[in-house]
Amino acid sequence: MISYVDFRKDILNKKTNTVDFVKSIFIKIEEKKHLNAFISLNYENAIKQAEESDKRFSNNTPRLAEGMIVAVKDNISVKGLKMTCASKILENYEALYDATVVTKLKEAGAIIIGKCNLDEFAMGSSNENSYFGNVLNPLNEDYVPGGSSGGSAVAVAASLCHISLGSETGGSVRQPASFTGLYGVKPSYGRVSRYGLTAFGSSLDQVGIFSSNLEDLSLALDIISGEDEYDSTSVKKEKLDTLSYLNNIDENEKITIGVVDEELLKHSDFDVLEIYQNAVAKLEKAGHKIVEVEFPFSKVWIPTYYIIATAEASSNLSRYDGVRFGFRAEVEEGEDLIKLTRSQGFGAEVKRRILLGTYVLSEGHHDAFYLKALKARRVIFNNYKEIFNKVDTVFMPTTPSCAFKFNSKADNPIAMYMSDFYTASANLAGVPAISLPLGVNNDNMTIGMQLQTDNFKESEMIKYSKIIEDVLGK
Repeated sequence: MISYVDFRKDILNKKTNTVDFVKSIFIKIEEKKHLNAFISLNYENAIKQAEESDKRFSNNTPRLAEGMIVAVKDNISVKGLKMTCASKILENYEALYDATVVTKLKEAGAIIIGKCNLDEFAMGSSNENSYFGNVLNPLNEDYVPGGSSGGSAVAVAASLCHISLGSETGGSVRQPASFTGLYGVKPSYGRVSRYGLTAFGSSLDQVGIFSSNLEDLSLALDIISGEDEYDSTSVKKEKLDTLSYLNNIDENEKITIGVVDEELLKHSDFDVLEIYQNAVAKLEKAGHKIVEVEFPFSKVWIPTYYIIATAEASSNLSRYDGVRFGFRAEVEEGEDLIKLTRSQGFGAEVKRRILLGTYVLSEGHHDAFYLKALKARRVIFNNYKEIFNKVDTVFMPTTPSCAFKFNSKADNPIAMYMSDFYTASANLAGVPAISLPLGVNNDNMTIGMQLQTDNFKESEMIKYSKIIEDVLGK
């Protein structure tokens, strides 16, 4: 699909118009309906927004993202559209307000075309856990697109929008970006408002972005960043201006890149390892300083993440009880309404994580698991701080493997959880991270590598991404 930057140029040069372009997108969505990327569409409002965009282009008053086509993960609130979280328990729930990120995009002129499929309540790594069915990977429909933001990734990968919004708790933007050949960014915790994002693990959740190019991603990140009075966890920092960093790259600048050791790389498949090592060699040859960094606590990344995430999930999901809103089970006299509603309304993976979270918070286990995980999280955070005193950025694989076939890990939850091995630590530390599409395997399935930088250094991270991409080629 044409990038937004080029689309905008075509509009300004009178080569196309927004209304016709939006209509063509909906035709494409219908043609690729079998990919199951969307849960609901926003046709009438999208056409109205497109008409407004064309007026602004004609009057020479276009906004920053005028006419940008955006798809939104269906756990992010868009007023007037359903917000199902891909769950039976919210199958017919309609959002009453716009999430802050949606408001900011709309105010910049973006057009919301629909809501994307996901793993139920953002719990999963393959998009096999949706009440509305699997999302298919457009690169090979026998393979998963990654999760939980699989629908958002596929919407971009299948050329159905310019950018899409996803959410990350432990890698749910970067991992599907790697599986579908996209750029996927997770900002620092607090950089982008979480207001209107359905909570899974509140201390880990963040809104992220998918794009087919750095320019569109950078523009969108700048738009949605900034403090929000409705989100107490948002930080008091100015909006980002990563686009200016991207447009002012010094071709001679050399950076210090932290690379991981063999112990950490043993989790990678051969294809991933080969691309990683070749990339490191090319970067060193180009004159960039390569420093091996140590993550001595990597063994606890996944246990720490899943203890904290499931504990917070068990608390956040207690509101879905069949009493206040959402699905309500039909009960006979003497039956437990809440028990029956949650049993019928939640899928297997959500139930598994609620049970895990309830267990680690229960009396007798709270100190042994949850409090210990919080201490481990602080150690992981401090480890990152020490590393970023030595290097500008950390470069490591995004995922241990390429996309895998449907049902190949369905009977092994632990193997599925390990899909987040390289991504979860950034969420635990709250640092920004971006996955770059840097290779393919022999089956032509894409492989991503990620950059991580110190907290609130998204602008530098985008710049480093461009520098590294220029050396390695896309």
